[in-house]
Amino acid sequence: MTNSIIQSKGLQKIYAGLDVAVLNGIDLEVNEGEQIAIVGTSGSGKSTLLHLLGGLDAPSAGEVSVLGQSLALMNETMRGELRNHALGFVYQFHHLLPEFTALENVAMPLLIRRMPREEALENASEILQKVGLSHRMLHMPGELSGGERQRAAVARALVTNPKCILADEPTGNLDRHTAHAVFDLLLEINKTQRVALVVVTHDLELSTKLTRQYKLVDGKLMAI
Repeated sequence: MTNSIIQSKGLQKIYAGLDVAVLNGIDLEVNEGEQIAIVGTSGSGKSTLLHLLGGLDAPSAGEVSVLGQSLALMNETMRGELRNHALGFVYQFHHLLPEFTALENVAMPLLIRRMPREEALENASEILQKVGLSHRMLHMPGELSGGERQRAAVARALVTNPKCILADEPTGNLDRHTAHAVFDLLLEINKTQRVALVVVTHDLELSTKLTRQYKLVDGKLMAI
């Protein structure tokens, strides 16, 4: 039996000044260990949907639940704590802090949790080894290649042992070969650790690697 990680019902998003809903009645359930790709043209609302599913933005209507808890019933502190424990985020741009090493960047979510520094760094080290960066832990982001920076960003998303990773164009800033390598890394993590994946991408070829595929058209989510 599968366990629901994220569930959205009737999700709608209308931005001020726009007559048309960017998202209009999105129902989606993400279960443990699932792989979901969401494709769509630029401006179709893919990133907006991901932000709503992760509690980074509030819907105009509808509801999102994470691990059975409604985000609308929480204050920002509670939502932040739930995100930190249940969800991992990967973006097109790695958002690593330039003044910290790869190891310190990956440990950051645990330090925010107030985990003792030594323990946080030890956990970060283990994850960096899993993503193939054991030899680059003490390098600054500026000393890493694009693919290495994105692997570090994946490690940072994983370090909290999340139930689901929400990835927004995680390979959009990479060359073809590196993009496939990062995508394959996400799939490997999904299989070995049962972490659910929701990946927003404009790349149709990469999206076919995931078992469930949706297309966002006119504010509606359609199965492909």
